[in-house]
Amino acid sequence: MKLVGRIVEEEPIFMMAPMIDIVFLLLIFFLTTSLFARMENELSIMVPTADESQPPRRTPGEIIINLTKEGAIVVNQRQLELNQLEDILLKIGKLYKDQSVIIRGDRDALFGRAVAILDVCAKAGIWNVSFAAIQNELGTSQG
Repeated sequence: MKLVGRIVEEEPIFMMAPMIDIVFLLLIFFLTTSLFARMENELSIMVPTADESQPPRRTPGEIIINLTKEGAIVVNQRQLELNQLEDILLKIGKLYKDQSVIIRGDRDALFGRAVAILDVCAKAGIWNVSFAAIQNELGTSQG
């Protein structure tokens, strides 16, 4: 007995629904990441300028501590006292040994407050600390 069958060749179908899902997921991902990046820089802080500043090499999970002109400490849009910041950094320092911290201080902020933040970082065992600065456009320093 011989079975003879017809082979039906179908045209490949381009599935639009999964493509639209992927595009929407990518759109949501990029919107949320840009929103979080903007939230940390939303404060009206005038970062000081420096002749030798470098573009930031951002790492995932780094903590940005904002220091306002009035001396307020803001992390993730929450205003914290120094002891609250110390509690948070102590917990993070125990979990992540090479945690990075960026201090975005207003150029008119009190220097003593910035040193107090550095002291809290040292108590928490966080040594990967840097200060945010903007490079001078003309190479002249501001006083």
